[in-house]
Amino acid sequence: MIDIIAGVEIPETAAVAEATSFLREKTSPLIFQHSRRVFLFGSLHAQELSLRPDPELLYISAMFHDTGLLTPYSATEQRFELDGADHARRFLLNRGFPESAADMVWTAIALHTTPEIPGRMGPETAATSYGVLTDAVGWGLDRLNGDLVDEIAAAHPRGEFKKEFLQAFVEGLKNRPDTTYGTVNADVLEHFVPGFRRKTMVERVTEAPWPS
Repeated sequence: MIDIIAGVEIPETAAVAEATSFLREKTSPLIFQHSRRVFLFGSLHAQELSLRPDPELLYISAMFHDTGLLTPYSATEQRFELDGADHARRFLLNRGFPESAADMVWTAIALHTTPEIPGRMGPETAATSYGVLTDAVGWGLDRLNGDLVDEIAAAHPRGEFKKEFLQAFVEGLKNRPDTTYGTVNADVLEHFVPGFRRKTMVERVTEAPWPS
């Protein structure tokens, strides 16, 4: 039976089924529901903007985009976006996808918190970013059909999203605060973690080991 939500068809492929099972089993309900909404909102924005992302790759991007918050997938300390991107890339390559497809998904996930740039890139990267922005901060909601938005929220309820989502960021980043330099992630730690102070670009320049 084809799964359709708000007019968006969930791709029926083995990789999509495995990604869905992985998110259900390994992440929290908060991240699972958020990730599905990101795919659906991203798909709606793509339709409105005449973008043509590969539905399967967009789905994988959406489902893995926040996995780095929960479990570090690398042996080195790095931004959570890179953890999720690296894991998604391995997931695809291990299932026989071409490197070009894995690279598309890697880029979409790695850049999903970066302002402005994703919209100038490929459709998978743009649509992932638009889906994230819509679900997290309400970007573009006024351009979407209200009935479709309600259908998505009914299928994947938000619950206490604002509170729980920010807490998930705190938990995922508090032990690697230096990785938030130059990103919106520093906003979360600055707000919620006592004693955290972001290092500025001005400090990095003035403290550089150069005489002038």
